[in-house]
Amino acid sequence: MEANDLLKKVRKIEIKSRSLSQNMFAGVYHTAFKGRGVMFSEVREYQPGDDVRDIDWNVTARQNRPFVKVYEEDRELTMMLMIDVSGSEKFGAIAGPKRDMMAEIAATLAFSSIANNDKVGVIFFSDRVEKFIPPKKGKSHILLIIREILEIQPQGHGTDIDVALQFLNKAIKKHCSAFLLSDFIDESDYYQSMSVANRKHELAAIQVYDERDTKLPDVGLLRVKDLESGKEIWVDTSLPSARQMYERQWYDYKQRVGSITSRCGVDYISIRTDKDFVKSLLEMFNRRALR
Repeated sequence: MEANDLLKKVRKIEIKSRSLSQNMFAGVYHTAFKGRGVMFSEVREYQPGDDVRDIDWNVTARQNRPFVKVYEEDRELTMMLMIDVSGSEKFGAIAGPKRDMMAEIAATLAFSSIANNDKVGVIFFSDRVEKFIPPKKGKSHILLIIREILEIQPQGHGTDIDVALQFLNKAIKKHCSAFLLSDFIDESDYYQSMSVANRKHELAAIQVYDERDTKLPDVGLLRVKDLESGKEIWVDTSLPSARQMYERQWYDYKQRVGSITSRCGVDYISIRTDKDFVKSLLEMFNRRALR
């Protein structure tokens, strides 16, 4: 991608994602991801509506009038974005490459995070960990992340979610919120590492897929290339059996990720590239906020 085109794309994503984070996501993100707990701050005189369970009975007895304990949230969090940059993320037959939507979602999450004064880091992965950007704060750091998503040239082409989750578990020692963005076209066994990750952190899985991942059009003889293995085959899409086999394979992938995330207790949403991701993200945040 030419430098000017890249800058324009980064700027476009920045404008959209910052607007979304400021107007819709920052507040609900703050509520959904509450941090590590609360710390005692001070005592003050009781006011109508205060929770009686917060009354400091020792101070109340000394002052002969009710006082309550005041707490403040120990909230600073680290957000880790785990972004699939394998060959299949370049695919986009309907609304552009899956990687472009991942960049928008990641940017929206990141701007929501820094609006709450949190740090953001990234793990880029394919069938290996391609790059690790340690958590930092600030707008310039987020713009760097967006550029990397759009520009990174991975050495691997396949997908290994287990490798990425294992890296997260080893590299990030403190509790964090982690978002795994992938199409989840992956046959690796990542149940154990996902279970460990969700016990240590607050993990959410976001599946980004193209409509053509789910079904083949009936257009006769079609040459199909696997962007991860590089293998090319001819498929007669006029055959119902060929289209059904393709659809079945996608259904199996989707069922598998749904089953694994459910067993691990991980929030999971699935977003098609030609649909608006805002509603799905908000629904996920709101579910977390109600827990």
